[in-house]
Amino acid sequence: MNRNPEVTGSPQTPPSFVLVKPSSLGDIIHALPSLHFLRQAHPKSKISWIANTEWLPLLEHVKGIDELIAFPRRELRGLGAVRGFLHWAKSNRSPDPANETVIDLQGLLRSALISRSRRSQRIVGASDAREGAPAFYHIKAPISAGCHAVEHNLAVMEAAGIPCPKDAIQFPFGPGSKPKSELPDQFILLHPYSRGAGKTLDAGAIQHLIDQIAPLPLVLVGSRPVELHPANGDHVLDLCGQTSLGELLWLSRTAQSVISVDSGPLHIAAAVNDSVLGIHTWSDPRVVGPYGDQALVWKAGNICRPSDLSQAEASHSSVPEASDLEKIAISALEAR
Repeated sequence: MNRNPEVTGSPQTPPSFVLVKPSSLGDIIHALPSLHFLRQAHPKSKISWIANTEWLPLLEHVKGIDELIAFPRRELRGLGAVRGFLHWAKSNRSPDPANETVIDLQGLLRSALISRSRRSQRIVGASDAREGAPAFYHIKAPISAGCHAVEHNLAVMEAAGIPCPKDAIQFPFGPGSKPKSELPDQFILLHPYSRGAGKTLDAGAIQHLIDQIAPLPLVLVGSRPVELHPANGDHVLDLCGQTSLGELLWLSRTAQSVISVDSGPLHIAAAVNDSVLGIHTWSDPRVVGPYGDQALVWKAGNICRPSDLSQAEASHSSVPEASDLEKIAISALEAR
């Protein structure tokens, strides 16, 4: 596809936009500034977002989206996957393809096929998209090597003609939903679990970190692996497996400070709370860490801003030891 169609529409019919960012949780949060700038540039346009079904409850708490389209990723498996996808695609074609721009912020073959299934006349994506996805794009955004995921998405948005000033980045989250559990007036939020391999803290590390924060109230959240036993402490409110994404958003915003391993909840917290510390074992915080200068990370024995890490430190893989956990606790307490 070599065409480079322009945004269409008229004062009577403003152009519509579809953002394709199905997963994962952290990736979706990194795409929210792109939505913010798109809404600013086109306040009267219809903006839709295609995401995996399990992440729609979070996007319901995001401002600026007119339509959420569920992509049933978990159902499209096995022998019936192709047939299921074709049925889904037929049911979700654009009602006005000549007036619609699709922006693929995922950059994989699956998301490119989702984008193409809309049958829109303008598809925008990243030049470094994988699995042959760029072949489906009308416009390919040039990408700077090693840029943060947020800025990667903004580069795609700018290729679609949307101004994205880096000094005006916002994550358009609403307030979230207050949990029904009785909460302390002030608390530190701890999220020590991740689905990513090698990111979850072990039971001993979690308990040591909790002990360092005592006696200050601490709220523990996340999906605790079955092999990890619950943490102990009279100052701990254990809400593991008991919060919705909207409630996690509210807790992240309300907490005095947040400690989290590298995971989606870390990025929720960094978007709504200025006192956040992310624990990175092997991932590069400069590329996938909490965005902005206000958040701190622990990486390779250091507690600093992601931009302060050297290449050697950012690429180093290690887990926090007892002394590191004590420093992490002190940092969170000082940020209160």
